[in-house]
Amino acid sequence: MNTFKIDSIKPGTAFNSDLFIDTLFLIEPAGVAVSQEIVNALHEWEFPEIVSEGNISLADLAARKSVAISGMSSESFDSSHSVSSGIKRVLEDMERSRALKDSEAARLEAVQNVYNEYMNYINYLYTRYATHKEINQQNLADTIQDLCIFIRDNRRYVLRITPSNKQDNGVRNKNYLIEHSMRSTVLAITIGLQLHMSLSKLVELGAACMIHEIGMIRLPPQMYLTNKQLSPAERAQISTHPVIGFEIAKELRFPLSIQLGILEHHERENGLGYPRHLTGDKISIYAKIIAVACSFESIIAPRNYKAERTTFDAMVEMLKNENHQYDETVIKALLYSVSLFPIGAYVYLVNGEIAQVIDVNPDNPKNPVVQLLGETNDDGTPKTIQTNSTDMRIIRVLSKEESADVLKHLKSKVAN
Repeated sequence: MNTFKIDSIKPGTAFNSDLFIDTLFLIEPAGVAVSQEIVNALHEWEFPEIVSEGNISLADLAARKSVAISGMSSESFDSSHSVSSGIKRVLEDMERSRALKDSEAARLEAVQNVYNEYMNYINYLYTRYATHKEINQQNLADTIQDLCIFIRDNRRYVLRITPSNKQDNGVRNKNYLIEHSMRSTVLAITIGLQLHMSLSKLVELGAACMIHEIGMIRLPPQMYLTNKQLSPAERAQISTHPVIGFEIAKELRFPLSIQLGILEHHERENGLGYPRHLTGDKISIYAKIIAVACSFESIIAPRNYKAERTTFDAMVEMLKNENHQYDETVIKALLYSVSLFPIGAYVYLVNGEIAQVIDVNPDNPKNPVVQLLGETNDDGTPKTIQTNSTDMRIIRVLSKEESADVLKHLKSKVAN
């Protein structure tokens, strides 16, 4: 272990290995810059030094970015840079909002704005490939790294954002692939964080998940934009998209780990997946995580040909894991990341009150933290409680219609 004096650590300094206090408590994972807040806290706690197996990597990171930028065309750099700048600008606005200790509603709105900017970035990625057959890998890696940190710091807000997938006459919104990719990527990174993956692996996982559906854009759009059940021939054609996506990633020289994450995200533990019918340990870890994230998201996404499903329904279905389709460790990580009654769900309590799940209980995923609707503390902040298995038990999850009615009632109550 290498030792570094606190006085020598400046905000923005990053290390090429995890950074610890006394080799036990993780301060920041490898590659994540130390913030001013962390530096201040270390001084306040009177820790004279910190340790890492690596060294300061700020110069190395800058050099890698310089090399990557020098090899790009000005057109591709300017396009990707402008989209990334939009994300960074909104992130900075959100940080200023946090510093001002804005309300819970303001924080949610700020997180939604950042989320929307990432959606714009995914749309840019897919459009750029469709029109220019290129993806700027360095820009993608940098953007994913920012997303990983954003999710880590705002998990309980990000997970409250639900997919819209608006439909018109049985046709999905044209942004369906973008929304699905974004939501799946958020879930995949959340699972990766729960599994304590290193930042470098989280970035690879996020990149694989963000473009795991890129093969779809070479298929007729009516196949994946429709909400009608597909014919056997159409399903067979749709099932080629992991191979097409793999070929795209291979042509663009993505790392093999990312290529396999895309290729194998429809493989299943029992060998009944596709395209190669792999089983168990033969499936890459990124593909195992994407499979769970993608399947969970697909269950709650609206469809004309199936009943509306809640996030609770989706979690129960994943936990059943019929025919052992998914990796049990990954499912457990999903459960402990979002809880049995997933973050964002509106629930009915045993005492007759209605609440929204806002955070997990690390000791028991059956009893999450909830925010009581229409109730506040003496200082005006929303009232939150820890549910339990007795007097604060969750009875059931509200349907989307019930949730909409409750929110409508609350808004009218506030207006009056």
